[in-house]
Amino acid sequence: MNKKLMVVVVLLAVLVGGGGAWWFLRQGASSAAAPEVVAQDKFVGLDKLIVMLRPGDSVAPTYLAADLVFRTGEPDLARLKAEMPLLRSIAVQSLSALDATEARAMRIEDFQVRLGKAFATAYQREGRPAPFSAVMFGKLIIE
Repeated sequence: MNKKLMVVVVLLAVLVGGGGAWWFLRQGASSAAAPEVVAQDKFVGLDKLIVMLRPGDSVAPTYLAADLVFRTGEPDLARLKAEMPLLRSIAVQSLSALDATEARAMRIEDFQVRLGKAFATAYQREGRPAPFSAVMFGKLIIE
């Protein structure tokens, strides 16, 4: 009986060890196949964007708080940081046109499209390219 117990323990150890090795090797292979962020991509945040929304159906004041994230390349990084006040102003102007009911019904993608159009229009009007390739939301709260 003691010999059978030893065989079972050895088989169990081999199975656990083999399973662990398989899992570890599989993790290494999947991380190697994962897409990488381009080395030149930089992400710059615009924090604490707070906008008072138009009342809509609500009687109480409604606020939108957001943190934006801009994707840019190394050549445009300094220009993007210098133009943060302009970007904040454009975002506030675009988002403050929303009423509370409309904002609550929107998805994150809708907000991104709205801001993308506002930024594109502003830079087109000035006749120069935007210093970023994408605008994303790090946080979005409507209260």
